[in-house]
Amino acid sequence: MSELEAQIANRRQKRQALSEEGIAPYPSRAELDLEPTAVHRSYGQLDTESLASEAIALKVAGRVRALRKHGKTAFVDLHDGRAKLQLMVRRPELDDESTTVLENLDLGDYAVAEGTLIRTRTGELTLATTALAMLAKAVRPLPEKWHGLTDVEARYRRRYLDLLFNEESRRRFEVRAELVHGMRAFLNDRGFLEVETPMMQAMAGGAVARPFVTHHNALDIDLYLRIAPELYLKRLLVGGFHRVYEVNRNFRNEGISTQHNPEFTMLEFYWAYSDYEQLMALTEEMISTLATRILGEPALLWKETRLELTPPWNRFTMRQAISQLGAVAVGKLDHLADLVGVFEGLQLPLPDLVKDADHPVLKCGSREEYEERYPGTEVPDGWYGRFLVALFEETVENQLIQPTFITEIPVEVSPFAKLCPDDPRFTERFELFIGGMEIANAYSELNDPDLQAERFRDQVEARQHGDDEAHRFDEDYIRALEHGMPPAGGEGIGIDRLTMLFTNGPSIRDVILFPLLRPETTDD
Repeated sequence: MSELEAQIANRRQKRQALSEEGIAPYPSRAELDLEPTAVHRSYGQLDTESLASEAIALKVAGRVRALRKHGKTAFVDLHDGRAKLQLMVRRPELDDESTTVLENLDLGDYAVAEGTLIRTRTGELTLATTALAMLAKAVRPLPEKWHGLTDVEARYRRRYLDLLFNEESRRRFEVRAELVHGMRAFLNDRGFLEVETPMMQAMAGGAVARPFVTHHNALDIDLYLRIAPELYLKRLLVGGFHRVYEVNRNFRNEGISTQHNPEFTMLEFYWAYSDYEQLMALTEEMISTLATRILGEPALLWKETRLELTPPWNRFTMRQAISQLGAVAVGKLDHLADLVGVFEGLQLPLPDLVKDADHPVLKCGSREEYEERYPGTEVPDGWYGRFLVALFEETVENQLIQPTFITEIPVEVSPFAKLCPDDPRFTERFELFIGGMEIANAYSELNDPDLQAERFRDQVEARQHGDDEAHRFDEDYIRALEHGMPPAGGEGIGIDRLTMLFTNGPSIRDVILFPLLRPETTDD
């Protein structure tokens, strides 16, 4: 028998001993007044004399995190996750049931103590305990040393231990909750209505991504876990809800990295009679306000860099960003053949969609060469925009540390955005980058049903040519648009990545309570 097995066996014996004495090791409820944090909040400012004069009697519950026995006196630390309260337990002052509980008490057990608040000679706030009851007997001991800080996999798999032993981890999830609460309050104060849309959909829509597939037994049809709530939320604009939002869970069948998890959370909202310019101002205000409320100032520390969140934030068109930050001549950014030449010159991998294509444009390093060698040969649809976006991702994205809006994004990757009136190759869309990560995506919503149908057909064609992330044709959404949707701006903000920023978290899995992991191969 291993040491761990011996400890578990001993704890089970103690549990049996409690039961034999008529003491329930897992009672249905607990009678208590406060937990340790609240005790300190309410009475921590009182000195020895004040405590003695007021004779404050309390019932306090928590988890046993320390147990020290000295003859007839025992000292027990009760924790509630945030703070501890010391118990001073004198055996002669206990009744038989309390004595039995004390004798069978272990680290990790949940207990409730009744007594009077005092201060010890060292000044520690302490409950002079006269009664002790078991609330939950822990049959598996807590680890003496938690290895989750160094063993990342263990930290994610046993998040419950990570929260117990790692204050930084606990704080991350408290900040996450504060962010979500603050976002809701911010939008509610501006007249937005919180709604819920389906998570299982007959057609995965609203984004360019691979969905997860499930099966509905009663209907005998395949359904898709949602990749975005966008098309349902915009149907609500048609229905007369002109300011709506949803804190939504999305599922995308994509890779896992420090910035990607297949299951993630977004705030998505739609604002009738606005456009992407107004959304930029709203986003600046929202995030800077949240930082001030949660962190105390409109700034945060990301890795070793202080990020300033006071508006206005940096703004570049995608071409401006590539030219100024990626050191690519602006004259090389307006034609596909020139972009191909840039990729070759920088030795960058071609976008996935065209890696195996055998088109003449891939054999030319400039527009002039292409037009001379292959006169009259058309440039493939969709390639220009995808090359430009890929070049941006390779040369610029990781440089966008301070908050930066990237605007005028190619139409090929923006099927639901309105065109820029002065250049129809691009859309009234922005992506917000902070800390080198995309945090938000927004655009002036396309509300012309015929043009939207054309965009769907372009997506279908791309899908037929091998782009399995391209959008399918959504006839019902077109039908909704035909009834009339007001001009609107729509935006999605990644809550996981925003939490990473607010907590200086190195990985998205650090801010998701239970991230997706491979099944364990051991049973320890």
